[in-house]
Amino acid sequence: MRGDGVVLVTGGAGFIGSNLVARLVTDPGVRQITVVDDCSTGCTALLGSDLAHVDFRLGTVLDSALLDDAVGGSDVIVHLAAVPSVPRSVADPLRSHEANATGTLYVLEAARRAGGPMVIAASSSSVYGAQPIIPKREDSRPMPLSPYAVTKLAAEAYLGAYHSCFDLPVLPLRFFNVYGPRQCAGHPYAAVVPTFLDAAMRGRPLVVHGDGSQTRDLTHVDTVCDVIMDALHRRVVSLWPVNLALGTRTSLLELIDLIGGLLGRRPDTVHVDPRPGDVPHSQADPSRLLALFPETRPKPLRAGLADTLAWHRAQQIGPEGNAALQPPAVTTALGAVR
Repeated sequence: MRGDGVVLVTGGAGFIGSNLVARLVTDPGVRQITVVDDCSTGCTALLGSDLAHVDFRLGTVLDSALLDDAVGGSDVIVHLAAVPSVPRSVADPLRSHEANATGTLYVLEAARRAGGPMVIAASSSSVYGAQPIIPKREDSRPMPLSPYAVTKLAAEAYLGAYHSCFDLPVLPLRFFNVYGPRQCAGHPYAAVVPTFLDAAMRGRPLVVHGDGSQTRDLTHVDTVCDVIMDALHRRVVSLWPVNLALGTRTSLLELIDLIGGLLGRRPDTVHVDPRPGDVPHSQADPSRLLALFPETRPKPLRAGLADTLAWHRAQQIGPEGNAALQPPAVTTALGAVR
C-alpha cells in the first residue's frame, strides 16, 4: 500500500464492512483504521474484538464535518455505507437515494478536499435490472428496476465523473449477492441466504417469492474482501465498474436443496408473489475482474454455506436468535430507523 497505511471504511460495522475490518486489523501494511457507521443497518457487535483496534465514529456519511475529520490522512477510503435492499428502497425511495447516491457524493467531496485518497466503492448487480443478456457484462446497458438500483447507478456515475474531472483514483465494484458470516437475519429486509438459513434452522417454512427458478451469482464475503484487500495494496484503479462475482449461477430451489443437505433435511417452502423490483436472473461475466485481479478464486458454494451456517448456529441464543446483532433503533441524519 502506498502512503502511511491509513484506511477509512464507511459502513464498517455492517456485514461486508465488519468482515473487511477483520482483515485490515491483521494486515501489517495497515497502520490505522477508521470506521464511520451510523449503525442504522449495521451494529458494533459485528466488529467484536476488532472494535478495540479501530477509530470508530458513530455518524452518517451525510455529515460533512464528520467525514472531513475521518478522511484526513487516509490513503484509501473503502465506501460501503448504504441503505441496502431492493424492497427497502421500494418502501422508502428517498431514504435510499439520500444514503446511497447523495452519501457517495459526500464521500467523494470529502476525498477531493483531502487531496485525493483512493476511493473503492460498492455498487450492485441490481443496476443491470431488466437487461436480458446473461452473463451480465459491464458494458451492457443498465436497465434498473428499483430505486435501489438507480441509486447505485448514480453512485457509479459520480465515481467516474470525479475520476475524470478531478483525477480522483476510484474503483467501483458491482457486488453480486454477497453472503457469508456476519450477515444477519431476523429483519424484514434480510438477504436470501441468511433468511433461508435462519428459517430452516428453526424448522420454519422458507418463503420463496415466485417459483424459485430465479438465479443468483452467490459470492462469498471472503472473495469480496480478497479483492478489496488486493485493490488497496496494489492501488488498482478503474474508471469503469467491475463485476465482483465469478460467473456462478444458482437457483433458489438449488440453494434450498444445498441448505437441506447441510441440515440433513429438506426445509418446507411456501411460495408467494414475486416482489416488485426483483431481478429474475443474475450472473456475472468475470472477465474484467480477472483481468485486474487474476488470482481471484470462488469459494465453493457448499463450503461457503457451511461456514455461514456455523456462524448462524453460534449466534442462535434463545427464540430471537441473533437479535443482539441487529441494529438498534436510532435516529440519524437519514431519519428514524427500525
